[in-house]
Amino acid sequence: MKLQRNGRTKALAIGAMALVSSLSLAACGSDNNNTTAGGSGSSGSAAAASINCGSKPTALLGAGSTAQGNAVDVWKTAFGAACSGATINYSGGGSGAGVQQFTQGKIQFAGSDSALKPAEVDASKAVCTGGQGIDLPMAAGLISLVYNVDNVDNLVLDGPTAAKIFDSQITKWNDPAIAALNPGAKLPDADIQSFHRSDDSGTTDNLTHYFAAASGGAWSYPAAKTWAGKGGQSANGSAGVAAQIKQVKNSIGYAELSFAQTNNLKSAAINTGASKPVAATAENAANTFAKAKITGTGSDLSLKLDYATKDEGSYPLVLVTYEIVCDKGNKADTLDTLKAFLTYTASDAGQKAIGEKGYVPLPKELTDKLNTVIPTLA
Repeated sequence: MKLQRNGRTKALAIGAMALVSSLSLAACGSDNNNTTAGGSGSSGSAAAASINCGSKPTALLGAGSTAQGNAVDVWKTAFGAACSGATINYSGGGSGAGVQQFTQGKIQFAGSDSALKPAEVDASKAVCTGGQGIDLPMAAGLISLVYNVDNVDNLVLDGPTAAKIFDSQITKWNDPAIAALNPGAKLPDADIQSFHRSDDSGTTDNLTHYFAAASGGAWSYPAAKTWAGKGGQSANGSAGVAAQIKQVKNSIGYAELSFAQTNNLKSAAINTGASKPVAATAENAANTFAKAKITGTGSDLSLKLDYATKDEGSYPLVLVTYEIVCDKGNKADTLDTLKAFLTYTASDAGQKAIGEKGYVPLPKELTDKLNTVIPTLA
């Protein structure tokens, strides 16, 4: 994650954690636009009982990151069921589109897998009267290098090799670099078909930050939301990439773990330089979050993540989706519902609920900070 703010870097001590069993909540996620959940009365579940709906539940509009699409589906179902009159309309479109709609004043919150850039913060001041946009980390997860190769069930890649694959510098599955990382594997003499995001994507931004940190110079482009690598084919959203990998033999792409799980896709382990390759699991991602640092100032909670970690059991390809909101200048008619919804998503119940969808529940140290900031939104 880029450093988006100046100021004193604050260490965030986050303990590694395993996913816990959570409430059974409906809504299998997707990238579908304009998804809405609504409901009346209490669902009678523990989740509903834990939700404070605010004084006058109303509709909220959000857009952006498809990485958190499955999480939002879970959250909006529970929130809508508990809060009569509340609906959460969230369209995907990618982080770039979400930030753009937020700075244009079209939505109450944006989902972005990378923190606001200084120019975006400046642009937000036009719609956040007396304030500015801030980054609130809400959905933590990991990026899987998903692949579809017959008879290869435990693929291992490292930073340089993965970067070269996605830049068409390595074009065959039985390339010596891949074979060296996978002794004994039956790698086919077949062309590699790589897929990347067609939309401006925070997932792409995080992947290319990993390449910049861990590829040893094999990735020669700046880390960015817009894809810059040579070759390959594009697909829209995380769901689009996952769908292509599922359909196309000898393919590879990148998507959040939740989409890998939903589509029953295989994920490569990463050779980080630790004693053994690190599998793409939520628990291993949690070990990386253990060394996350807050780099935002004031109410902004943007994080720095260590993509080049070599710690044992620490999966390096991680990301956090931020909910971007105004610290001041939110619309009066939706502010109460916005605060209520964010309070639920940051709660133990909200975080445990998305754990079953492949996300990494935020640690208490961070949710405590969120619970300090959210009530101050104005």
